[in-house]
Amino acid sequence: METVTEQELQAYLDDALPLERRAAVEAYLEHNPAARERLRAYRRLQDDIGALFEPALREPVPPRLLAAALPPPAPLRRGWSVPWWQGAAASLLMLALGGGGGWLLRGQQQAPAAQWVAAADSQERLPSLAAMAHVVYSPDVKRPVEIDAEHQDQLVAWLSKRLQSRVKPPLLSAQGYELIGGRLLPGEQGPVAQFMYHNAAGQRMTLYVATTAAPRRDAGFRFASQGPVNVFYWWDGRFAYALSAGLARDELGRLAEAAHRQLRAS
Repeated sequence: METVTEQELQAYLDDALPLERRAAVEAYLEHNPAARERLRAYRRLQDDIGALFEPALREPVPPRLLAAALPPPAPLRRGWSVPWWQGAAASLLMLALGGGGGWLLRGQQQAPAAQWVAAADSQERLPSLAAMAHVVYSPDVKRPVEIDAEHQDQLVAWLSKRLQSRVKPPLLSAQGYELIGGRLLPGEQGPVAQFMYHNAAGQRMTLYVATTAAPRRDAGFRFASQGPVNVFYWWDGRFAYALSAGLARDELGRLAEAAHRQLRAS
């Protein structure tokens, strides 16, 4: 019988285990009652944690908390450091996003519709998750991404493997934005990719890429705004995309159209 690690059991529980290892883990569980019971206990714990935090997930994120997690204006950026309270704000938002392997986002919690000013569909969680991920990671000075743009081939290969679909960041140099790199995030239906960009003034923008359980034909743009963060989001087949930044709606819309054209052509 092939050895299965505790990390693989946790990944199996969170639907983050590579397909090539699922059969081995399932065979291991079939012949190990103690491991099966431990997995059931983990699942009960996840459900209990989800029930505990569900009321908090339904509450709107205070605008001051979102603002605290964003970078300062361009003239102040040189040499600035993240104060302790801004790190705390980012940590709180990461909890709402489900930082513990997606535990806090399991279940059927709905996004708080009242906090979205112009969302075409207030029940969609995609723009909310993308905006929270943006304010958590975009202020990070030392490690905004896990793999930088200098190793783009490695980044693409790694994220494509984890999402089990070909994922490639659009290049937006013609629009004034260079790719910084990307990272992997926990999502409601599996791993999520986040690509980060910046312009010459230091303005950062993130592209949130998730896979859906079933393909969607809805390719139209939708817009949502939460505090200082604007989001354009759309679906294309099995992919869901959300472009987030502290930019004006028209400017962000032009960038979303450019990203959409490249993604459709790739």
